[in-house]
Amino acid sequence: MRVVMFGYQTWGHRTLQALLESEHTVVLVVTHPKSEHAYERIWSDSVADLAEEHGVPVLIRNRPDDEELFQRLKEADADIIVANNWRTWIPPRIFGLPRHGTLNVHDSLLPKYAGFSPLIWALLNGESEVGVTAHLMDEELDAGDIVRQEAIPVGPTDTATDLFHRTVDLIAPVTIGALDLIASGQTEFTPQDRSRATFFHKRSTEDIRIDWSWPAEDLERLVRAQSAPYPSAFTYHKGKRLEVLTAVVSRNNYGGTPGRIFYREGEGVVIVAGAGARTGRNRGLAITRVRTEDGRELPATDYFTSMGGYLTGRP
Repeated sequence: MRVVMFGYQTWGHRTLQALLESEHTVVLVVTHPKSEHAYERIWSDSVADLAEEHGVPVLIRNRPDDEELFQRLKEADADIIVANNWRTWIPPRIFGLPRHGTLNVHDSLLPKYAGFSPLIWALLNGESEVGVTAHLMDEELDAGDIVRQEAIPVGPTDTATDLFHRTVDLIAPVTIGALDLIASGQTEFTPQDRSRATFFHKRSTEDIRIDWSWPAEDLERLVRAQSAPYPSAFTYHKGKRLEVLTAVVSRNNYGGTPGRIFYREGEGVVIVAGAGARTGRNRGLAITRVRTEDGRELPATDYFTSMGGYLTGRP
């Protein structure tokens, strides 16, 4: 099939690479300009550079809503558009233009985790598996019929970075497998159960600020979800920002006031956590490695030279 590709960052790059290596022909690529947003400076392999290396025409757009783009798409005479990590709304006159419409590739197990940062949100919520879905685009966000979907399990120590590397490898088989089904003439696919749909927003600074009233298990997942190169989860100690790089749930129960720097346990320093901490039946969060405001990384046992005092959500 003749394919137009809409995509951005490493997800789009992997999609384009898979298309270029397939039997399908990429006739045009549309991608976003470079961004300084914290979550868009990482996993930022250039879709434009890859297209240009292979002689594929490239258009740079924030939004696909201008007449020049529409005319170029009509001239491309595509059988299908393939989109992955396109960050703005694609209007019906665009996604419905090709003969087979638009195939969107999304890094979650739809209908759950539509929207942004699905791997991070899924890890935070303790999901047992994540994956990649290829679905036909319609007017509702990430809601069209599923053409192909593949899942991987989430391990107890997996970080968002681990899950990224494992799910990004699913892009090629999911995308090309879906295209081959469509090219074969199949037209009936799996409708999404909209009663199970969940939608999530872009991550921001507020989403990585540690709230010590959360249970230790939730905080441990937050730290794993904000693994490098994502911005690290952070708290404040003596008025200065302190990033928590690694942590585990404590072996023992610790009671008291959430945020209290309490006890050395194993290779970590336990912080009291959880809204019910005063009962003494809560696990704490054992921080094992931190980064200070001036950029020093060190073991938590070296940073916390004495017990007592508090970690807080604000300076």
